[in-house]
This record gives sequence, C-alpha cells and structure tokens, in this order.
Amino acid sequence: MARKMVYGINDTPPFFITLLSGAQHVLTLFGSTTLVPLIFGPAMGMDALQIASLISCVYFGMGVATLIQTSKKLGSGLPIVQGSSFSFIPSVMTVIALYKAGGPEQVMQYMGGGLIAGGIILSIIGYSRIAGVIRRVITPVVIGPVIMAIGFSLAGTAVQGNAANYWPASLGVVILIFLFSLVLKNKYINIFAILLAIVITYCVCLWLSVNGTFAPNHPAYISLAKVEEAKWIRDFRTVIFPWGMPKFSLMAIAAMLAGFFATMIESIGDYHSVSYASGVDDPDSGTISRGLGAEGMCCALSGVFGSVGTTSYTENIGLIGLTGVASRVVVRTGAVILILMSFVGKLSALIATMPSPIIGGAYIALFGTIGAMGIQVLMRADMSSQRNILIVGFAFLMALGLPGWVEANQALFMNDAQGQLAHTLGGMCWAVLKTPMAVAGICAAICDSLIPGTDKERGINVKPGESE
Repeated sequence: MARKMVYGINDTPPFFITLLSGAQHVLTLFGSTTLVPLIFGPAMGMDALQIASLISCVYFGMGVATLIQTSKKLGSGLPIVQGSSFSFIPSVMTVIALYKAGGPEQVMQYMGGGLIAGGIILSIIGYSRIAGVIRRVITPVVIGPVIMAIGFSLAGTAVQGNAANYWPASLGVVILIFLFSLVLKNKYINIFAILLAIVITYCVCLWLSVNGTFAPNHPAYISLAKVEEAKWIRDFRTVIFPWGMPKFSLMAIAAMLAGFFATMIESIGDYHSVSYASGVDDPDSGTISRGLGAEGMCCALSGVFGSVGTTSYTENIGLIGLTGVASRVVVRTGAVILILMSFVGKLSALIATMPSPIIGGAYIALFGTIGAMGIQVLMRADMSSQRNILIVGFAFLMALGLPGWVEANQALFMNDAQGQLAHTLGGMCWAVLKTPMAVAGICAAICDSLIPGTDKERGINVKPGESE
C-alpha cells in the first residue's frame, strides 16, 4: 500500500507549505540534474563559463518540461518532475566523439538537432495513442537489461574519467553518501544524501585550495575566479538557441534515438510508480500516451533552449512516497523555482567549479544505483524461468561486448566506396549499435517478443513481489 496522502494530486496546500515542498523537489533533483551537464561540458572541451551557461540552460529546460508534463491536457497530469536524463549519456558521448573537433558549440548544435528530431518522433508515438502496443513489447524482461546497461556501461566514465583523478575526494563522497543514505536514520538527511555528500566534500576541497594545500594544477583544486567573472543575471536573449541554430545529422539523430528508446522505457515504469506513490489508480493508455507525447515535446524544446534530454525523475517519486505530498501544484511550484534559478548566472558558475574527483564519487554511487535498479525491475518478471535468464543474460552480455567491437570497426559500417546512401545508413547503424542500452533493448525486445512466454512469466501487469 502507498502511504496515506497528506495532500492528494488535486489538492492545493497552504502557500508556505507549497513553497517549501516545491523547493524540496528542486533540492531532490538538484544533484542529478546538475551532474549531467557536468559530464557533458568537460567532455566537449567547455571552459567554466560555458559549463555554467549549459547548467543554466538545463535548469530552464527542466523547469519548462515539468510544467508541460504536469499539465492534464499536454502531459500525463501526474505530479512527476522532469530532469536531465542519464539515459542520454551514451548517446551524447557518441555525438561528442563525432563532432568534438568543431568545438563545444558545434557539438551542442548537433545534439540540439538530435533532440528536436527525436523529440518530434517521440511526440508522434505518444500523442498517436499507440501506448497499448508499446506496453506489450516493452516488458520488464526488456526494461531490466536496458537500465542495467545504462548504469553499468558508464563505469569507465565514473572511474577512469573522474574518480581516479584523486581517489581521496572521490571515496570521501562515496563514504558520505553511504553514511547519509543508509547509516543515519533521519528522513531529511536520507533525502538529501547525495547533495550533502557533494557539498561537504566541495567545502573541504575549497578550504584546502584556499590555504594552499592544493596547488592550481591539483585535480581537486577549486578556483572561484570564473564565479567573479560571471554575471548575476543571465541575459534573457540567450534562452532561444544559445549555442547557435541546430544542425541535423542522421548519425547524430540515430545516436540520440537510442537515448529516446531508453527514456521511453523508463518513463512508462515511472508513470506507474508515481501513480502508486500518489495513491491513485494505475495510469491508463491515454495518460501514458500523453506522458510520452509530452516527453517528446519537452526534449524538442530542450534542443531549442540549448539544454539536454529530459525524462521523469525516480528520486522525486520517492519523495512523494516519503512525505505524502502528491500535489500537482507543489511540483509545478518547484518547476517555477527551477526556472528562476536558471537566470542566476553566478549560481551556475559556482556549480561549474566542481572538481572532477567529486563528480566521479557521485557517479560511482549514482551509476551503480541505476544499474541495480534494472535488476529491481526484473523482479516483476519470473526470473526462475530459464527463458528469461537466457534472454536477459544474452541481452546484457551483448550490451557490454558488442559496442566496443562496433566502435573499433567503424570502417565496416561506413565505407565511402559503397555510395552516399549506404554510407549514411551504415553510419546510423554504427551510432546505434555502439550504444550499450540500444543493443540491450534491441536484443531483449526481439527475443522476448519471439520466444513464447506467459504474461506472468514476462512480467506484464505484475507488480513487484508478485512474480513468485
């Protein structure tokens, strides 16, 4: 049973409760939503001020997306927060690899084009009300390996790319996350475990930088010079296409579509979870269709706003369950706060000074948790079934092994001697098959659809704990 609601979906709490509860939603999504641009910015070669601009764009895009998703006409109407999606990380890394030579602005232009094109496609899928067909194909047997691939395939980004730069800071973050989320039995500390761990470690690194213990070339050194340079208020004229007009490439679009596939899978599960946490009936096909349509619209708008891909946030669904506050008005208030934050330039510049070892520590905890959530999803299916064990094992192994081979053999897919059309189509296949979550989803969906199995065995219409 979901906990008793203090404020239901259609309730409007008193002003101060609404304001504070909305701010709590912002604080809950703050860490994860901020971490995504902190991955992309350095990978593109952005400097601190450019990363700060990207963070501002992300906050604005996520605030607008949450307002759209919580609309009963445009979106699902559920009290579900939209934030920057980890599911797009492998896809965007592919786009970065393709276009990094042209500089960060060019990467953002191609990423924007991919978000706009993919968002339109997802909107058509959603608003055309074919969710019933999708739900029969995307079962827990498919969702599980995809989510596992998202989390576990990012191990290199977490460890070699960030945490290994200075292990004391990274492990400090991990230890504090475990302490605040599992050891200390205080619900408020538990809710903000990641944020508290990052802030405390950041303050320690800042103090060590100021007193000269960390030299400017130290991986955990923090300089506030760029914060002083940043403007207090962001220029309103930079809201639309801040990185320039979007560019459309079939390879970039194909890579981004893999991210859309994963977020669509995540979101269908999240609509059920937030309904359960809010004490209302499971979402019907119309609600899911509008939700997916809104997800596509929000991603397309993110491309316009110079932001990143968006999806529903599981952390905030958990917050509803913890607090008993499921009011749609509260979530929309949080969205407005996020939009206002996007125009505070110095705030984004301060966040952009985050050292890579601290980010790496947060990644270790978050990416591992995402991968483990895929295992949790599999609990809806009958994992005592040899059918499901073979499908999941095959899909996950291919997700870990095939992308590396595909990336190393790009010439097999993109041979200039084959003609322009074949070259383009081959490039699209290459971009998709080098993305672990796409490989996991394709393999699992094909096997799960073709190999006979009962609804209970496949986890269709089964809640956690009912598969046994």
